[in-house]
Amino acid sequence: RVVILTGNSGKITAFANGARRQGNRLQACTDLFVFADFKLFAGRNSYTLNDATVKNYFPELRDDFTGALYGMYFLELADYCTRENNDERDMLTLLYQSLRALVHPDFDNRLVKMVFELKSIMIMGEFDRERYRVGYSQSAGYTMDFLLATHPKSLYHFKLKDEVLTEMIRIAAAECTRVFEGHRFKSAEMLDVLK
Repeated sequence: RVVILTGNSGKITAFANGARRQGNRLQACTDLFVFADFKLFAGRNSYTLNDATVKNYFPELRDDFTGALYGMYFLELADYCTRENNDERDMLTLLYQSLRALVHPDFDNRLVKMVFELKSIMIMGEFDRERYRVGYSQSAGYTMDFLLATHPKSLYHFKLKDEVLTEMIRIAAAECTRVFEGHRFKSAEMLDVLK
């Protein structure tokens, strides 16, 4: 059983028969962090995965335990935020670009996590910029405005000073607590242990 996030049909659950067997052609495409063109057969009650053409599978995350934890957190949060039969193109693009930023040596993982959390909340339509008009630095305000206005494809073209990043991490944590109403992500708990 695999969960596939699609752009046009949202989150889809499919069955990949025999994918766990060594040498099965579906084994590689049913791993974590795989972006592919999936060929599905729609049955009466479920989909069956027939084939896939892998576009990217982020092999760097196999050797980076911390990076893999961040990636699993992104997958878990995306699973929580997305729905079946929804237009999830922005969320799919955000997930892909965030994984690309995660494996890029120039980006701080904390920055990528903050951007992923806030932009996910913005895509869901749950972010209220007015809440952060007063009491925050001008740089934090510019960062929030940039995240609101920028398409997920073009998000990772900036860096923040440590004090601004710390402020934005606090904002992202407050928004996650408010929007996800105390839901605890297992991978986030593991990341907290690494701090």
